Order: sequence, then C-alpha cells, then structure tokens
Amino acid sequence: MIIMINGAFGAGKTTAANELLPFVPNSMIFDPEEIGYMLRKLVTVEDRLVHERTDDFQDLEMWRVLTVKTAAELKSTYKKHLIVPMTIYKRHNFDYIYNGFKRIDKNVFHFCLSATADTLNRRLTKRGDEPGGWQFQQVDKCVAALKDPVFENHISTDDLETEDILRIILKKIS
Repeated sequence: MIIMINGAFGAGKTTAANELLPFVPNSMIFDPEEIGYMLRKLVTVEDRLVHERTDDFQDLEMWRVLTVKTAAELKSTYKKHLIVPMTIYKRHNFDYIYNGFKRIDKNVFHFCLSATADTLNRRLTKRGDEPGGWQFQQVDKCVAALKDPVFENHISTDDLETEDILRIILKKIS
C-alpha cells in the first residue's frame, strides 16, 4: 500500500504522516522532498534543461522519475507500506507519480489536506517559516490548484486536529 498525503505547505502533511506511521503496521515514511534537495545540490541551474530553471525542484524531470523509482526500490527491498507526504499541485507531476505508484502497488490512496490561505499562513508563521519566504509564496497557487478534482479525497483541516485527520485516513484505507 502507498498512502500519499498531499497538500499545501502548512496543511499538516508531515505531522499527519509521522503520526500515522504507528497505526499502519509494516510502514515507513518516504519523503520525496529529500530527492529534491539532493538534486538541487547535484544539478546546478546552469546544467538544467531550460524549462527546469525555476526555483522549484519539482520542475526537474529527474525528480519525478527518481521519486517513482525510489518508491519502487523501497517497496521491493524493504517490503513495507509507504506513507508519502508531499506538496504536489502540478497536474503533470501528480499524474506521473500517481500512475507510477499504481504500477508499483495497486493499493494507492491519495489524500489532499486542504485549508484556507489564512490558516496556512498562520501555520507557516507558527512553525517558524520566514514570513514572505518561499513557502508563503506558494500558498495561493497551491490552494487554487489543489481544488482540482484530480486531487480527490480532500480533507479540510482548518478546524481539525491531527487525530481527526488520522481517523479519516485510517477509515478510508481499512
């Protein structure tokens, strides 16, 4: 099983993923951001393809490919369920990764944690992100893009505690 926990920065993905871990036996966290950080160090802006020269490592074609390949290797080597927290709001990236995950494991669940821009900005400030920084700059476009029905299983987190989110996810995956 692969459980994707999607949402804008500040929606509660990482918290939900970490708290979900003990409730999903034989599971592990796989955070594709780590692949992005690695690629950002390895592939200089000058070496990137023209359309990859943005401030978002998800625009690197290799990020999508390595995310799916790493998930496949984790599943085949460790035989564990994957809990995957990530902000993925660009449709072509989502389609590639979701379909890639489906080829790895037919039991893929996608949950999109949503919240208002005000809630997200408040949470980002509370967790110590730099006001006006990169995550804050992504809020409005993430909120708008993640309304697309392709990002099914929306869970509005504005008024929910993490335990409530876990209950919803656990009910849907059981």
